[in-house]
Amino acid sequence: MDLDLRKLRYFVAVADRLHFGRAADELHIAQPVLSRQIRALEQDLGATLFTRDRHGVALTDAGRQLLADAGPLLASAHAVRRRVSAAARGSRRLTIGFRAGIPVIPAAQAFEARHPDVVVDVQRIEGDDQAPMLLDGRIDVGYVRLPIDETGLRVTPLYAEPRVAVLPVGHRLAGKEEVTEADLAGEPLVWHADPSTQPTRRPHPNAGYVVRGADETLEHVAAGRGISFLARSATVFYSHPEVVYVPIPELAPEQVCLAVTASRTSPLVDDFITAAQATAEITAECGNYEMWQLMSDAVSKRD
Repeated sequence: MDLDLRKLRYFVAVADRLHFGRAADELHIAQPVLSRQIRALEQDLGATLFTRDRHGVALTDAGRQLLADAGPLLASAHAVRRRVSAAARGSRRLTIGFRAGIPVIPAAQAFEARHPDVVVDVQRIEGDDQAPMLLDGRIDVGYVRLPIDETGLRVTPLYAEPRVAVLPVGHRLAGKEEVTEADLAGEPLVWHADPSTQPTRRPHPNAGYVVRGADETLEHVAAGRGISFLARSATVFYSHPEVVYVPIPELAPEQVCLAVTASRTSPLVDDFITAAQATAEITAECGNYEMWQLMSDAVSKRD
């Protein structure tokens, strides 16, 4: 039995909303049609996906499992369409995603030397974009920072890099050559939603601000709402007149990895990964202005 992707999309719409009427409106189909499609999917799978009673709609254990698996599967189908469309246009192109501060150019140049007929695009991504953009085919390879949801992905460690403390310019420790975790104990922390990813071993009260990227982090720190931490290389990419960076050597380093979809088979992707691994030492040590200018120029040409 082949899994019907249309029925799977219908299932996800209901699972996300736990309401057949709202899901039908979102899908622009009649509710009875949606109900029939869900029943047909349950018959296909031999499992009940939802419970329905006067209290509403809820996922069964089977439904929760299908919802966990459905995202990567639908994203993979979307990625296939993207790649087929690109092939139909006759373009040979590889899109590389990277988190701020991670130089891609050394690997791109090594790859292009072997594949002069392939255009290498580079695209900066944020933390919550890492897995989705790989799974749906918007990028072919990602230079990612851990943590990342590895479901449906193949993640290869590349190198680790130190972190720095991000402090407002008026902070009592802003002029130090380096600080310790003990120095910053008790300071409110500007961090993203998941506190389990905080790199420090000492507890920090969360400042209550959910940030998506480094730009937002710097604005909150500059306003005195808390401190934060960034990978050292990202400090070259980001600057702010009201923020200073101070090394904090004992902090857990940040892990930089390469990520691709687990189901992807492509000699070009494999060759790029080989180039990235071969240039990892250069990438890890790179932090000079000239390299960042190359990165900026590459992104500008793509845009």
